[in-house]
Amino acid sequence: MTIAAELEAQILRLYHVEKWRCGTIARQLHVHHTTVSRVLAQAGLPSHGSPPRATMIEPYLPFIRQTLEKFPKLTASRLYAMVRERGYTGASGHFRHMVSRHRPRPPAEAFLRLRTLPGEVGQIDWAHCGHIEIGRARRPLMAFVMVLAYSREIYLRFFLDARMESFLRGHVGAFNAWCGLPRVLWYDNLKSAVLERHGEAIRFNPTLLAFAAHYRFEPRPMAVYRGNEKGRVERAIRYVRDAFLAAREYTDLDDLNAQAAHWCRTQAADRPCPEDRDMSVREAFAQEQPLLLALPDNPYPVEEQLAVKVGKTPYVRFDLNDYSIPHTHVRRTLSIRADLNQVRVFDGADMIASHRRSYDRAAQIENPQHLKTLEQIKHQARQHRGVNGLTKAVPACQLLLVRAAERGANIGAQTTALLRLLDRYGAAELQAAVEDALRSGSPHTNTVRAALERRRTARGAPPPVAINLPEHVRSKDKPVQPHRLDTYDQLGADEDDDTESAEH
Repeated sequence: MTIAAELEAQILRLYHVEKWRCGTIARQLHVHHTTVSRVLAQAGLPSHGSPPRATMIEPYLPFIRQTLEKFPKLTASRLYAMVRERGYTGASGHFRHMVSRHRPRPPAEAFLRLRTLPGEVGQIDWAHCGHIEIGRARRPLMAFVMVLAYSREIYLRFFLDARMESFLRGHVGAFNAWCGLPRVLWYDNLKSAVLERHGEAIRFNPTLLAFAAHYRFEPRPMAVYRGNEKGRVERAIRYVRDAFLAAREYTDLDDLNAQAAHWCRTQAADRPCPEDRDMSVREAFAQEQPLLLALPDNPYPVEEQLAVKVGKTPYVRFDLNDYSIPHTHVRRTLSIRADLNQVRVFDGADMIASHRRSYDRAAQIENPQHLKTLEQIKHQARQHRGVNGLTKAVPACQLLLVRAAERGANIGAQTTALLRLLDRYGAAELQAAVEDALRSGSPHTNTVRAALERRRTARGAPPPVAINLPEHVRSKDKPVQPHRLDTYDQLGADEDDDTESAEH
């Protein structure tokens, strides 16, 4: 803890001029005695007053210093046990304090400032930026940051995970934004880059090696415990947190990424370039961009691919959600290929299903045709489908059906009646009416219908019009193709011919 310069000067004056003891100074100035001792030790002036008293640890100091010189990282607890065996009787707390004063300190390491050529080096790292709520799912918000070492041009994009596919998508996005890429990319020993490392022996991720071979750059991991080598990306991440994320409001991930792209093109590009303060990052990047490697003609395919085993129901599980498939492919092992927007299911080389990707949790993304075919085969499935759709739209109906089943009611009839009320009144009104029926202790559709009517009357709304009309009523609205009128003329002509032939 730092103290004011006036207080430090006052401590030195009272000690050296007035010859006050440390305890007296601490009491009169209302500071801790260790603060006074620290100020005097930092001043480096000869102390006045009584010499320090001898302590119990002094006879063991030569042994302690020799042991610490040989084993600098030996813990104080182990050293205390060794000294206790040699006759030391002091307390462990005081011993730890004294050992910290005599432990050898490593010499401060100096670093050279790393300078790179334009278009030569880029640095990459992930940054965890909290979480984002998507429906019922709480997903991590990960920032992919790539910075060019010369111009300090930043590419920033947010993902919902730090998997290998997102890692490569970040690369491709940066390459496309810059219309090129540097010759060397440095990584901070990420699992996406380095699978195993023993000294200088490094085993790269084979997927990253294939990606690097496609774009012709050299992947290079940074040295362990060498923060100076990744200083550019670390400062870029700190700049992203302070200048972009602080007090940032956004609606969803797409909105956040759109704001990040705009920020990289404007504010981040207009800041002064650390390599040359006389020009901006935008001007430095204009000099560096022609020296970047050209992009290949064919982009690298980045898709999440995995094999899934399908159970008895026609769904495959992927990323916390279920996607429907044709019922003819149950109890098989299928493959999934997914990008940021689409999930495709394959049986061998044949695509059997395609869905919009969902980032929710426990959602069922369905193709109605997949389930309609199954319902035609499984007649009993209609009731279960009705209950499933009803409880998803109105969660309170699940408890209502349980209470009705306990009283021996017909669940099929109850479900059919509730579905009709759902079509007429909507999910919000039905949810409120079901909750009223449960509070009244009468779990029946008549009670729900009465509650819906009371709420409609209180709002002054007109009676709802039934949508599900009977079949014989719906058939009246079917379009009728009119007959051609010339056919009647042809019938009249035929009758005249018959009359003429009879007269003759």
